Amino acid sequence: MAALRNSLALLPRLPRLLGAAPRVTSTCPQRTFTASQPFPVAQYGGRFTVTMIPGDGIGPEMMGYVRNIFRYAGVPVDFEEIQITKDSTEDEFEKALICIKRNGVALKGGKRHPLRYPDLDIVLIRENTEGEYSMMEHENVSGVVESLKVITRFASERIARYAFQYAERNGRSKVTAIHKANIMKISDGLFLETCWRVSKEYPHLEFSDMIVDNTCMQLVSKPHQFDVMILPNLYGNVVSNVACGLVGGPGLLSGRNYGEHFAVFEPGTRNTGTSVAGLNVANPVAMLNAACDMLDHLGLTAHSGLIRKAIDKTINVDLIHTADIGGQATSLDVVQNIIHEVQEATKGGSWLG
Repeated sequence: MAALRNSLALLPRLPRLLGAAPRVTSTCPQRTFTASQPFPVAQYGGRFTVTMIPGDGIGPEMMGYVRNIFRYAGVPVDFEEIQITKDSTEDEFEKALICIKRNGVALKGGKRHPLRYPDLDIVLIRENTEGEYSMMEHENVSGVVESLKVITRFASERIARYAFQYAERNGRSKVTAIHKANIMKISDGLFLETCWRVSKEYPHLEFSDMIVDNTCMQLVSKPHQFDVMILPNLYGNVVSNVACGLVGGPGLLSGRNYGEHFAVFEPGTRNTGTSVAGLNVANPVAMLNAACDMLDHLGLTAHSGLIRKAIDKTINVDLIHTADIGGQATSLDVVQNIIHEVQEATKGGSWLG
């Protein structure tokens, strides 16, 4: 059980421990990634309470920027901050789970990457509850370790339907299942067979499958061939990091974890950024995009749109870039420019419609 005390290993388990099960039926027309039943989101006087887990490395720094921008944007969200670090105990981790279950929503924190494909538009939908991340490992005899990979028809069908319904709702035309069924014929074979079976219910959507190692090569050489991708847990982790690297690295893209009753939002890659913590050089955009995803989930689309437009103008018009995407700006330069854009947009006082 000593391994459970490493919170960096524990944090990726949050979706599984919270009963993560992606569903596509919205409880609110504005929520495109929600469960079939209402989330137990705490609301007091029209405000939302959200669990904030800064984590290690640049996490606390990034969360400070989120708080600051939310204040200028008038976002009706209060944060209940829970400290989970690499030194946290299992009891502290359990308290964090209780906090997330109470509030229903959490925001979690988590080099130079060339901006090779600025027009890339791919959605990666990763099964987040089983596979190699089932944490079922044991040592039979000294020096011999077995790790069990769990694939079920239930979870495979759930994620496949989610992917196809997402593609249908969002005007996507192609779905690709990623696997290694040529080697893992039974486990990945079940995942692949299930995806093919579900695809028959969506004949208007193009469906194909691709072996995971070829997928990584194809992503780097011809990424525009992909649209929506369905992936088991481990492959989803690897391929999502490759995809983030193609468009600028871990500082730009956000990730979402959806379950039956809970949702956790975080940067698209789970890099803690320890080496640049406190140096005022980390790119805050991934964390801010995750925060905007959270606002969309809460139905606060006007606030989300306000901040997203400010981010877009900062990056694409004002060209305020941190070093990871080829610029020389500091973290504060980016945040202050976003705040300036928010202030300019709210001068008239009618931005909420």
